[in-house]
Amino acid sequence: MNNQLELIRELSSGLNEHQQAKLYKAERMLDYEANFELSYSDIKSLTLGLSIISEFYDVKAVVSVRNSHIYGAALAPTLIEAYSKVIDCNPIDVQNSVIVVSEKVDSDFCKSLNQNNLIAAPSYTQNAIDYLSSHEIRYVKINTSLAEYKQYIADKVTITPFGTIIESPNMKELTKESFNVVSKAKPSVEQVEDAVFAWKLVKYAKSNAVVITKEFKTTAVIQGVHSSSLELALDYSCDSSKDAVMAIDGDVTLHDINVAAQGRIAVIILPRASKEIINLADKYNIVLISTGFTNFLD
Repeated sequence: MNNQLELIRELSSGLNEHQQAKLYKAERMLDYEANFELSYSDIKSLTLGLSIISEFYDVKAVVSVRNSHIYGAALAPTLIEAYSKVIDCNPIDVQNSVIVVSEKVDSDFCKSLNQNNLIAAPSYTQNAIDYLSSHEIRYVKINTSLAEYKQYIADKVTITPFGTIIESPNMKELTKESFNVVSKAKPSVEQVEDAVFAWKLVKYAKSNAVVITKEFKTTAVIQGVHSSSLELALDYSCDSSKDAVMAIDGDVTLHDINVAAQGRIAVIILPRASKEIINLADKYNIVLISTGFTNFLD
């Protein structure tokens, strides 16, 4: 297969330093500029971060990621406020993460970064570039419009001993037809907006994911855990789970609803809910929103 592709360059390593990796041209590629050479980890992180930020290209949004993990995401009136929310969600991991933003970055924003960060943005003020350069902070300028980013998401190719799987990307969006409040309790306008925000994030978290959000800010992102993910999310969110929104990418159990009630969750958005689940949610006055489709991610 490699013989059919045009080689761009060899990467310094793959995921581990003893693995080899090469970068080949894709059918459609983003136009970008960087003050350094992207590594395997940088490319993986930037792809995830840009995929998420493209969901919020028309508002002020910030996301912190590394490889395939979401550390935090937030929307706010300013990028600085959004980044402050992201830091509050995961103050340790954010310090060594890739930061992707939806709008032009100035030097005031850059002062919150350190040499372990990599930032990607549509544009930068000259003062921002001067600051990043003088402090040896890596940055990427994404020239391709974020509004057009999804056009660059290609089919996923997985080569296995059983054969090569080609899978279309998950482009499913919430619509008025699929968005269905199935509980007796009804959400406020603000809760609906937070639920949509949470659902868009859970789409990019590895399967068995639980995302808790409140006022357009993640308070917990648990992914790839095959048991107790809901409990872990509530433990991480702590007191912030009160009156918050919880997005779950798969099926829930009666136990899950009981645990959510103990965490004082106000809204749960999930693919679907049985009558038993709905009845228990009604008992606790929890809003249940059914999307009608899953958002699993390998």
